[in-house]
Amino acid sequence: MSCFCYILECSDGTYYTGWTTDPERRVAQHNKGVGARYTKTRRPVKLVYLEEQTDKIAALKRERAIKALPRKKKMELFS
Repeated sequence: MSCFCYILECSDGTYYTGWTTDPERRVAQHNKGVGARYTKTRRPVKLVYLEEQTDKIAALKRERAIKALPRKKKMELFS
């Protein structure tokens, strides 16, 4: 089963990074306020970056790596 790492841009201009098996469903959850505590008060969110991974372990590792990047480097991924 494919997994995905993603970056959302929140309404306040901040970025949220996560992973999922179904990006469309996950973005909808974030926009309904049930995706994550961080995005709950920063809606609406929009998907700005999506990267397919081979499995859950790879997705978790990539999520951690993306979260460790400074804002400028994150922006370079999708600019």
